[in-house]
Amino acid sequence: MANEESVLIKKLKNVKEWKAAFPVMKQLRTHLGEEEFLELIQEASEKEHYQLLALYDKGKMVAVTGYMPMITLYNGKFIWVCDLVTDADSRSRGYGETLLNYVHKWSKENGFDMVSLSSGLQRIDTHRFYENKMEYDKVSYVFSKRF
Repeated sequence: MANEESVLIKKLKNVKEWKAAFPVMKQLRTHLGEEEFLELIQEASEKEHYQLLALYDKGKMVAVTGYMPMITLYNGKFIWVCDLVTDADSRSRGYGETLLNYVHKWSKENGFDMVSLSSGLQRIDTHRFYENKMEYDKVSYVFSKRF
């Protein structure tokens, strides 16, 4: 991993900052165009308290994560990680781990005792990361139906 002194995690708060994150996020959310991405971030931030964070190494944005608080009968009060992606040229350097640990710390400090996420079935390497490195438990399948 890069020298921790060269790493900065920053909450992205406005359209200019969100736009700068789009090239990294696009690597995960390939179906989104920039305009739709910006509209969704704006609405999710306003209505769902979605937060978008970026990790910079030596001033370059190399990873982003989006998360939001949720309440369900199953999990109670928890944080849902909606997005977590590291730029393809910067993977396997610990950036995803650093960002997810930041979300864990933020969650604990803000009264949330659980972090949950989903990951596409095809992302086998990502599943190993969550289960082995980050010690997440695989507890369910996520089903969806598009209309």
